[in-house]
Amino acid sequence: MTAPHLLSPVTFAGQELKNRMVLAPLTRGRAGPDRVPNKIMGDYYVQRASGGLLISEATSISPEGNGWVDAPGIYTSEMTAGWKSITDRVHAAGGRMVLQLWHTGRASHSDFHNGELPFSASAVAINDGDGIYTPKGKKPFEVPRPMAVEDIKRTVEDYRQAAINAKEAGFDGVEVHAANGYLINQFLDSRSNQRDDDYGGSLENRYRFLAEVMQVVLEVWPAEQVGVRLSPNGVFNDMGADDYKETYMFVADKLNQLGIGYLHVMDGLAFGFHERGEAMTLQEFRHVYKGLLIGNCGYDKDTAEQRISSGDADMIAFGRPWITNPDLPVRFANDYPLESFDDPSHWYGGGSEGYSDYSDYEEATGIDQAEKLV
Repeated sequence: MTAPHLLSPVTFAGQELKNRMVLAPLTRGRAGPDRVPNKIMGDYYVQRASGGLLISEATSISPEGNGWVDAPGIYTSEMTAGWKSITDRVHAAGGRMVLQLWHTGRASHSDFHNGELPFSASAVAINDGDGIYTPKGKKPFEVPRPMAVEDIKRTVEDYRQAAINAKEAGFDGVEVHAANGYLINQFLDSRSNQRDDDYGGSLENRYRFLAEVMQVVLEVWPAEQVGVRLSPNGVFNDMGADDYKETYMFVADKLNQLGIGYLHVMDGLAFGFHERGEAMTLQEFRHVYKGLLIGNCGYDKDTAEQRISSGDADMIAFGRPWITNPDLPVRFANDYPLESFDDPSHWYGGGSEGYSDYSDYEEATGIDQAEKLV
């Protein structure tokens, strides 16, 4: 029996994916002020449809979830229709795509909310002197207001409706974003969560918000079509607590019991490391989570192949290399050179420049299709 490799097929939710390469969710800010997905976003995803699975950019579940200029949403009929126009095109191109459900929590600003403070698990601000870009310019992070229980219940229902809208929009599944210091992560982390009610303190309590989100999402979608993203090593948005290993092993075990379709773990350190101990590895998660396991952050072709051939991961997500190389799986398959992905100056906001204007290698070079490796 041949060992799996990066370009071999794998089954997700009963569908065979053509390879084990996952387009990482990349917030690019092209939806405009109305946050409605548009044609150039469709162009972008179709150009990357040679991947086994595409994960959409982080997509707000509600107006309260917004915290990034011009990022898309999934909470109106117009947004749902916009995404449907994209998934139709991705499917026509032979791709499979899931929607990442997002609420930024304290990683937002009152400028996004008509002067109302964003909310979080507790009244603990992000300790980051770099601040946040808002519709009115760059501002310092604010001390968020702690969520009342009624805020939590309402937000859980927002996740339910977003999951319903994602199904209507034609996605092949959804990913619950519980990473990178956004709202769910703020409840999981024992530094940002200082509550003394049923949503704080113990591991079970800090997991409760995610558990309630998963319950409503799984009432809409079969478990095999639902993924969750975690960032156990990440420092982004001021994350990281001394009990991180205990926390994330607990969460992974709970998610395994739910039988979800995949667990997406940012095990790499390219996004920053909180340095509160040894970095957690995919192998640790493999011991407790038995479904499809996706590794992410800083991988190249060789390190991705190592993780898959060793059995530590089933799929690997790529971000920055896929921005400037829309045909990344084809380049890997044929050992074509990669365009540089070291200059992010045109990646965020605007139009097609630095977004959907990168060329496929074969189109750019006029390579003879007969010479292409299959």
